[in-house]
Amino acid sequence: MDNRPIGFFDSGLGGLTAVPYLMERFPHERIIYFGDTARTPYGSKAVGTIRQFSLEIADFLASQGVKMIVIACNTVTATCLELLREKHPQIPVLGIIQPAAKKVAQVCGAENRIGIIGTKATIENGAYETNILSLNPALTLYSKACPLFVPLIEEGFTQDDITALTVRHYLEDFIKSNQLDTLVLGCTHYPLIRHQIQALYPDLRIIDPSREITEEIGGYLTERQMLAGDRKAQHVFYASDLSENFLNMINTIFRHTQYRVAFKSFELG
Repeated sequence: MDNRPIGFFDSGLGGLTAVPYLMERFPHERIIYFGDTARTPYGSKAVGTIRQFSLEIADFLASQGVKMIVIACNTVTATCLELLREKHPQIPVLGIIQPAAKKVAQVCGAENRIGIIGTKATIENGAYETNILSLNPALTLYSKACPLFVPLIEEGFTQDDITALTVRHYLEDFIKSNQLDTLVLGCTHYPLIRHQIQALYPDLRIIDPSREITEEIGGYLTERQMLAGDRKAQHVFYASDLSENFLNMINTIFRHTQYRVAFKSFELG
């Protein structure tokens, strides 16, 4: 038994989409979340900048006594996973790409045509392709960066016509010209517009890494007898900018949960 909290972090509010799956599956676990809302989005930034920001956040979570750090950000996983593991060898660091890659390799075959969408940094890194093909080299993969999705979602435009138009702008030709039947949401923000994507492309199978990471966390903690017992302390959600949209998202997702919200700033870089 290990009642220390699990640390999650993301470039903004997108990583929040992974937390409810964990709470449902492992209700005794306590979460410390950090969203770098003041410096989002990460996907269009230089890799050196992303690494600097990620090291600062990982150091902060380590100072909070977490038993695990979960990178709930595809961009950071793609560019910083090994760096953070080297910096904090005493704390297990899990990335969100590998569990999704395992899912794709398990459920898809040579007959499928699989699309991967994500930020510019994630797509250019090629981490999804590398991980998926290492598990199942027979798969056919296509990828596309969708850089406007994160700013729209961070500003709260998840139900609007402008988002539907942006989805069509990025995905219409990508899906049709490649005859895709499966789409990987390679950014934890994207589940917040999944309904828009599914409405426009109802026959598309969608794989959500925010869901898949839960099994990876649970398996790791179970094997090492690190699952928490009865939880008494509340969850804590930190942000570098307590924007109205971040607060609304917290209140909507976690309204039946004990939690507090706190401010934590870093240099804007």
